[in-house]
Amino acid sequence: MALNFHQLHIFFTVAEKGSFSSAAQALHMTQPAVTMQIQSLEDHFGTKMFLRSTKKIELTEAGRTLLPYAKRSMDLMIETEREMSRYTHMLEGRLQLGASLTVGEYILPRLLGPFNKEFPHISVSMKVINTTQIVEEILSHQLNFGLVEAPVSHPDFHVEAVLNDELKLILPAGHELLKKEAITIDDALQYPFILREQGSGTRSVMQEEFQRQGYDASTMKIVMELGSTGAIKSAVEAHLGLSILSQSSIKHEAALSLLHARSIEGIRFTRSFYSIYLKSTLLPISAVTFLTFMRERELAQWL
Repeated sequence: MALNFHQLHIFFTVAEKGSFSSAAQALHMTQPAVTMQIQSLEDHFGTKMFLRSTKKIELTEAGRTLLPYAKRSMDLMIETEREMSRYTHMLEGRLQLGASLTVGEYILPRLLGPFNKEFPHISVSMKVINTTQIVEEILSHQLNFGLVEAPVSHPDFHVEAVLNDELKLILPAGHELLKKEAITIDDALQYPFILREQGSGTRSVMQEEFQRQGYDASTMKIVMELGSTGAIKSAVEAHLGLSILSQSSIKHEAALSLLHARSIEGIRFTRSFYSIYLKSTLLPISAVTFLTFMRERELAQWL
């Protein structure tokens, strides 16, 4: 049997995971199918790639030699798909992704229209949940990839910044702080706040910036924790408190002068939105095409 990329992908995943069962789960294959492909690879080269024991597997010298070539073949395949995705305008398929709440509710809807014009035959299925849930669903193979509001630290994930964003202090119409030319953090902290729940990317960015500035976010007067940006906007509009949200999420309300976004003097809540997916996963061409679209277009014109 001739050597093929599929075998190299399986070999690399087994080596990375350290077991046939973990590799099978990551690859959506049965363990016997993974074992069969590794045996075919070993038959092709006429040597063993793994030393098997009841508790663990280890690479043989031949396996250690093959490993960097398998990694290079995966990198080359990913690069090939990325480059060729520029030309797949007649591509048909279904784009399935998870998006954290701010991305899914306020960013991606403005990008999907232009994307659909360029790639009209790709249908989109988007699940809008928070960052923690997206990570869990990717790990359990319910999602292929996600777009989230804060970097994810996990050894099995490929993480790439694809969009930039800035959070602002959000105030209701007529709030007394709007009379000030400059709003300090001490000014803002005199008022109650309405925030997203723990685990959301928006809240994580706010807390990390407060910590860098020497402020303890736990001293904030948090009167509500709400699970959606829309609910927070409604509560702020009703003068129940202030919030810190993406400026892009109040574009409509700002145009109607219902809400106002202001900077806090000396503090910038800047962040990126990130694409995340398992290193062992080769994304479908529809997903590669969408990520290439985000990397290579001037997205500000739509946001």
